[in-house]
Amino acid sequence: MNFTVGFKPLLGDAHSMDNLEKQLICPICLEMFSKPVVILPCQHNLCRKCANDVFQASNPLWQSRGSTTVSSGGRFRCPSCRHEVVLDRHGVYGLQRNLLVENIIDIYKQESSRPLHSKAEQHLMCEEHEEEKINIYCLSCEVPTCSLCKVFGAHKDCEVAPLPTIYKRQKSELSDGIAMLVAGNDRVQAVITQMEEVCQTIEDNSRRQKQLLNQRFESLCAVLEERKGELLQALAREQEEKLQRVRGLIRQYGDHLEASSKLVESAIQSMEEPQMALYLQQAKELINKVGAMSKVELAGRPEPGYESMEQFTVSVEHVAEMLRTIDFQPGASGEEEEVAPDGEEGSAGPEEERPDGP
Repeated sequence: MNFTVGFKPLLGDAHSMDNLEKQLICPICLEMFSKPVVILPCQHNLCRKCANDVFQASNPLWQSRGSTTVSSGGRFRCPSCRHEVVLDRHGVYGLQRNLLVENIIDIYKQESSRPLHSKAEQHLMCEEHEEEKINIYCLSCEVPTCSLCKVFGAHKDCEVAPLPTIYKRQKSELSDGIAMLVAGNDRVQAVITQMEEVCQTIEDNSRRQKQLLNQRFESLCAVLEERKGELLQALAREQEEKLQRVRGLIRQYGDHLEASSKLVESAIQSMEEPQMALYLQQAKELINKVGAMSKVELAGRPEPGYESMEQFTVSVEHVAEMLRTIDFQPGASGEEEEVAPDGEEGSAGPEEERPDGP
């Protein structure tokens, strides 16, 4: 069914437009939202100017946006549901704009600005029957048509209905669809907000667990360093004791060697004496000294292997293997695990027994 473009649309459904207008009323100024429109975390909308007025009234000491002083933000309650809204240092300028509501406002204003008389006087005219107005709707073909087309034309075997009835029905369906779309978008926005909060929570929890993990390994490294220091001290003590004993023996043997060398030198000089009487006067004493010197018993030498320090060997393979098994424990709370006190951290194992010195 064709019809001319010199048309005359019927009047809009005033009731649907009134319902739509009620959804676009700001709860503060009780007028239609003025752009920019901001959406609160509770999914209610406000004019930014009205939101700023409420925010300023609740936070009289908060600095304005143009102030050079940096503020820490503030809070106020939603006038519709009394939900507390917490703002950052940007104030209401940090709230997200609801572009969907702003677009609906623009469309509503465009529809409302059309002249009423032109809407009332324009009609679509049938192209086949130029004098006939489009006044019925073909339900079978789903197109508007005129009465003559139903009686004599292409739609004579089709089911039809009055045009105003179908107009009101489809207008109501479209209005309901818009309302459902707006409600659905609000729900989607709420889900997006929740997922953004989940992302922030994931970042916060990950940062906290990283800090706890670093603390655990730093505590473990501290235990290892403390134990290493204790074992190094034990090794140093054993080294010092062995060195002192051996150096004492060296001094004792050195003193004996020096005394023996002097006695040998005196004996050799005495044997070179040409006069027998003078030699005999000294010989008996030298013979006794040499005999006594040869019978002197020196302290025992260090036993074989005394210089070995193999007893201070530390086996860490089993500890290293145990450290490699460290892994996360699902379901375990990091707060329940407490780092052992310093006195307990150092007791990684009993100090290895140091063998007694010879």
